Amino acid sequence: MLKLKLFCFPYAGGSAAIYARWKSYLNMDSCIELIPIELAGRGKRISEPLNHDLEEVVEDLYQKIKSGITNGPYAFFGHSLGGLLIYELAQKIKGLNIRQPVHLFFSGKSAPDIAGPVRNKYHLMDDNEFKQEVIKLGGTPPEFFEHPELTDLFLPMLRNDFRLADTGFAQRRVIPFDCDISIFSGKEDYRISKEQVEAWKTHTRGLCAFHYFNGGHFFLHDEAVDIIRIIDNTLKFTLQQKWSTA
Repeated sequence: MLKLKLFCFPYAGGSAAIYARWKSYLNMDSCIELIPIELAGRGKRISEPLNHDLEEVVEDLYQKIKSGITNGPYAFFGHSLGGLLIYELAQKIKGLNIRQPVHLFFSGKSAPDIAGPVRNKYHLMDDNEFKQEVIKLGGTPPEFFEHPELTDLFLPMLRNDFRLADTGFAQRRVIPFDCDISIFSGKEDYRISKEQVEAWKTHTRGLCAFHYFNGGHFFLHDEAVDIIRIIDNTLKFTLQQKWSTA
């Protein structure tokens, strides 16, 4: 069976490890070769300096994947900050006029042309307020911040990630992708309105599918089995439609 590379990009504060268990959810007949992507300054790249500019991050990611996108079909999955990164990365690839992804999966991310409710910039908050907002989002257990040594290591990276995530993503000009896209969203995600989710349909010249899950912004942890099932079925259909030799 033809395998399709699925590059997975983490949310703010996350690492490639968050997708490691996804591999165990793939069936033997899965079409996916799952490739978690590590950002600089965490996980296996902990010794590397953080990238402080969005363009630098996107260029760094492109350099990491460029050898893997030239010899077969591939797709991107990104949650929250990861959704912003795959948007920018896919636009960069489109501009380079090279092999484009066959599908984009945007998870926990609003469409880039619709402004959401006015809210404070997370990265500009003082440490205490920032910690409380991060805990409220649900991605980091409160107990984590009870360990000063972990907080000292983790907080600068997390704040930098949120600064990147806060970088003017809203009210962009719509530049639709040629491939189909899928949108995953938490039903109780207070940070993203229904309008912001549904606006994604204008960002493709192909099909746009919407999938809603129980939970808030970090629904992907509890709904991982269903998410990977939907991704696998979607990519199998894509392969059958475009790469079938039957």
